[in-house]
Amino acid sequence: MPIAHLALALAVVAVWGTNFVVIKWGLAELPPFLLAALRFALSSLPFLLFIRRPSTPWWRLAAFGVLLGAGQFGLLFLAMKADISPGLASLVVQSQVFFTIILAGQRLKLAQFGALALAVAGMAWIGWRAHQGGAGISPAGLGMVLAAAFCWALANGIARQAGRVDVLGFMVWSSLFAVPPLVGLSMAFDGGFDVARDAVIAASPAAWAAVAWQAVGNTLFGYGAWNWLLARHPPATVTPAALLVPVFGMGASAVAFGEALPAWKLGAAGLVMGGLAINLWAANR
Repeated sequence: MPIAHLALALAVVAVWGTNFVVIKWGLAELPPFLLAALRFALSSLPFLLFIRRPSTPWWRLAAFGVLLGAGQFGLLFLAMKADISPGLASLVVQSQVFFTIILAGQRLKLAQFGALALAVAGMAWIGWRAHQGGAGISPAGLGMVLAAAFCWALANGIARQAGRVDVLGFMVWSSLFAVPPLVGLSMAFDGGFDVARDAVIAASPAAWAAVAWQAVGNTLFGYGAWNWLLARHPPATVTPAALLVPVFGMGASAVAFGEALPAWKLGAAGLVMGGLAINLWAANR
């Protein structure tokens, strides 16, 4: 990967890592599915008037939008509301790296099987702590974030199949398809129309700033740049850059919310990130 492309990947993971703190700020005032719906509405509706639809089938835009919106972020926001801390969420969601590689049908090297075993051991440790309780995560939270990671991996595959399309247009137009299912989920699980209306009216400038950052920084820039990289490099080369997301995520959460980093959490993070690092080394070889 050229240095410029590597720098772009690092910028994306820095945005994604610190974004878990921004998500938590938004969830303090807005219900999870409503926050996700507002995020994707702002990622699409203002830009549809002057950004052309990319030359890719409608079904691909719809599938990517639903998987990323309702699948990844709907589940992630729901888990982060009360079932997982921002730092742990930033770590667990990186299981998408292995989901992406496996779903892409790439033949794994022996070292990559070892890397996968390390990451699974780290996730199992987190799951055991979740079962014990009082660790900033519940079993339901772990399950939801793993499911979110799987949806992210599916979305990665669809973006890769799209090839070298206009990535900004792809994100804008696919985001449109995330809004209807998220609105439906909000009406069903966030408390209905009255709760959503009151939350929107009462939202502070800080909450709207969190929504705007979700839309422009995290979605349009982050996923636009990520898809651009996936269209030019093998998944095994691009996706391990997400190794640094937990570094930014756990560090930012510790600073912003005082999230504790006890030995067990650092140990589990070391196993997961060690697995990601070995996978990156094996892929580059």
